[in-house]
Amino acid sequence: MERMFTLGPKFIDITWGAGGHIAELTNEMVIQAQTLLGMESCMHLTCTDMGLERVNNALRSAYKAGCTNILALRGDPPRDKEKWEVTDGGFNYAKDLVAHIRNTYGNHFDIGVAGYPEGCDDNKDEDLLLQHLKEKVDMGATFIVTQMFYDADNFLRWVGRVREIGITIPILPGIMPWMAAIEPVKNDDLAVREIGKRLVADLCRKLLASKEIHHLHFYTMNLATATSMVLQDLDWLPSANRPLKQALPWKQSLGLGRRHEDVRPVFWRNRNKSYVLRTQEWDEFPNGRWGDSRSPAFGELDTYGIRLPGTSEQNRKKWGEPKSIRDVANLFPLTAEGEVIREDLVALNQRGLITINSQPAVNGVKSSHPIHGWGPSNGYVYQKSYLELLVPPAVYSDIIERIKRHPDITYYAVTMNGTLETNAPSEGPNAVTWGVFPGKEIVQPTIVESISFLAWKDEAFRLGLDWAYCFDSRSPSRALIEGMMNNWYLINIVNNDFQEPRTIFELLEGLEVEGLETPTPAPVEEPPCPPRRPRPLVPMHLLSEPPR
Repeated sequence: MERMFTLGPKFIDITWGAGGHIAELTNEMVIQAQTLLGMESCMHLTCTDMGLERVNNALRSAYKAGCTNILALRGDPPRDKEKWEVTDGGFNYAKDLVAHIRNTYGNHFDIGVAGYPEGCDDNKDEDLLLQHLKEKVDMGATFIVTQMFYDADNFLRWVGRVREIGITIPILPGIMPWMAAIEPVKNDDLAVREIGKRLVADLCRKLLASKEIHHLHFYTMNLATATSMVLQDLDWLPSANRPLKQALPWKQSLGLGRRHEDVRPVFWRNRNKSYVLRTQEWDEFPNGRWGDSRSPAFGELDTYGIRLPGTSEQNRKKWGEPKSIRDVANLFPLTAEGEVIREDLVALNQRGLITINSQPAVNGVKSSHPIHGWGPSNGYVYQKSYLELLVPPAVYSDIIERIKRHPDITYYAVTMNGTLETNAPSEGPNAVTWGVFPGKEIVQPTIVESISFLAWKDEAFRLGLDWAYCFDSRSPSRALIEGMMNNWYLINIVNNDFQEPRTIFELLEGLEVEGLETPTPAPVEEPPCPPRRPRPLVPMHLLSEPPR
């Protein structure tokens, strides 16, 4: 789903598993897509093995997840049955399911229904299928998704018939490769991909040229590569000239109640899932500027998605076994937007100042900018230079002394078990990103402030300790990482003069962590204490006798 997100779809489909845990998985995937990934989803819902209570539970879950699209289907018979049968208390036809959804939820859901330009397995009567389609539309369907097909001319003929009977809602053609053309080269993976891409792209161009079709619906079968190849051939992929448009500079959650969320602390810039999970119980955003970081409103650190994922063995294989500060610094990914401050971040890490988060200064670029742009059209966006690092105490002291000579710079810093240190003039939020757009107030979607930084501090150091605990307690890697987490400072620095992009990096010039290359020795294992010789038992009356 995350890979598909980068292709910029209007929505993704999540197919329905009738009954049992498979149906529950469908609901869970809708929740993940909507709330954590910010992807509009279309949940398939069938009548197969679904009584009224199950249908209502599925719809309720989709509604709470913020889902606004349902594809209502009768469904196929279960695998253990040859003939489709209505479930007790359930729905006999897709049109009945459409009517129930519309009557229960009003206009909350857009409701899709299936179209069959080449007939369906149990019915090849086109006139009867069109009549059924019209009934589904009359019950409240708002778009049509067709079965996969291979004949563009026949499909367009069928679209003409759909329009003739008074159906005007959008039709989304189901796109799949042309298997007959692929058959001769089926054992050549590269040839299959190239022929499939060309044939599907040509099919899509023919459909779009008809002026009746404005959307394409790809049956991806969970494979992003084939679809992206077709989109590339059509020149539909996001690019510098056609950027993936974002309403805000961070991935917006589409969960119920979160669609109007417009402010987040910058600290979770690269941990979107974690932030959503930690604030999933909030009833409004930003909920009074986050309140006390010790509040349950921030969620538990043990919540799935917040702690370090993977087993200890997997993480050791992924990141190796660092034995020096240099080893750790080489592992930390760069977080720059584009290449603007890449060299500066590399230089900091090479000197042992480990970068956690960053953003470059931006002085009024168009909201359509391919890297920094966000928000409505014809606007301008701004950013203050921001940097977050892990540094040892000696370097931290030097940084603070240098900051004192820069009135435009503010900071927050803390150790794992220490108290917050800052020169910020107040506890209030400091906007580090903002946008100016026609007909709107200034939007300030990314901030730095003390309360949320303390909540982030707990998470950041917890992740570090999780990493340390992937190693044996007597290993140098464990000693190195655990020592850094216990003693180093987490510090964020903001240059409030957004017209000066290099000030923070100039501030840190020449600072270097001592002992960068020095391997951390394994902890010395204490030898076991020799057994104590038992003391002779002294009768109590002797303790009370006077000395002789």
